[in-house]
Amino acid sequence: MSKRNLGEKIKLSSYDDMFGMEEAETTDNSEVKGQIVDLPIVDLHTFENHPFRVIDDESMEEMVESIKEYGVLVPAIVRPRAKGGYEILSGHRRHHACGLAGLETMPAIIKDCSDDEATVIMVDANIQREDILISEKAKAYSMKYEAMKHQGSAGGRSLVEMSSQSGESRATIQRLIAVSKLDKELLDMVDSKKIGIRQGVDLATLPSDEQKTVHKVIKELEVTLTWDDTTRIREAYEKGYFNADYLRDILSHEKVKVRKVVFNQKKLDNYFDPSMSNEEIENLIVELLDEWKRREEGD
Repeated sequence: MSKRNLGEKIKLSSYDDMFGMEEAETTDNSEVKGQIVDLPIVDLHTFENHPFRVIDDESMEEMVESIKEYGVLVPAIVRPRAKGGYEILSGHRRHHACGLAGLETMPAIIKDCSDDEATVIMVDANIQREDILISEKAKAYSMKYEAMKHQGSAGGRSLVEMSSQSGESRATIQRLIAVSKLDKELLDMVDSKKIGIRQGVDLATLPSDEQKTVHKVIKELEVTLTWDDTTRIREAYEKGYFNADYLRDILSHEKVKVRKVVFNQKKLDNYFDPSMSNEEIENLIVELLDEWKRREEGD
């Protein structure tokens, strides 16, 4: 295994700042920690319960072509595994792209860290990506929240720190952590925008069997759940009268559609003085409609 030249395109100092790495130290098995080294692709393993997708999409194709032409410009972050090899903390997509590009090794920085520290690094390295699903973010925040609590940060303080680091509100993070408890079928519906996050929070309070019942009924009726629907579902479970028939009853009623008419500005100008306010125009239209209705009834 060869140590890479630190004068190459990536400056190690930036990784020191991000992950608190110390100066290079030599381990018992002669591995160099804290510096960039080339590691065999086959020795690099996915982080356990890694919440982020690694898919062969157009972006992956572009990454493969870039690696073929320029190599890997940003090294992975890994840690030694008890079973041998290394666990990837940051760089799963690069690792996959290296395999597709036919590389046998990949540049990486080896870091010794606990399970909780590794989880925090893994989440922080991926959470700012623009293409992640709600389910991925929810699972990632849940993992980081638990890791920070294990490290000694109380629940409230953990949320404050996570909010400060991510730029998302504490309330949003709390909702996402709650949503992470949804069964996969319902979580998929959150990802596809068929269920909103707030509705997902309500449904996440239900045990798995009840969640499966909800999914079965809404698929059967082909309905979209409102916040009022999920509030009633949650209350039904809490008060002991939740079942599939109750769900069919409350969800099969046709919901009243809210009607809203918007007039084109040019059309309005043809009939109303430009100085009239929206309220004045609305009142006059109603008066004219009332008069028209009276005439129709008189006939």
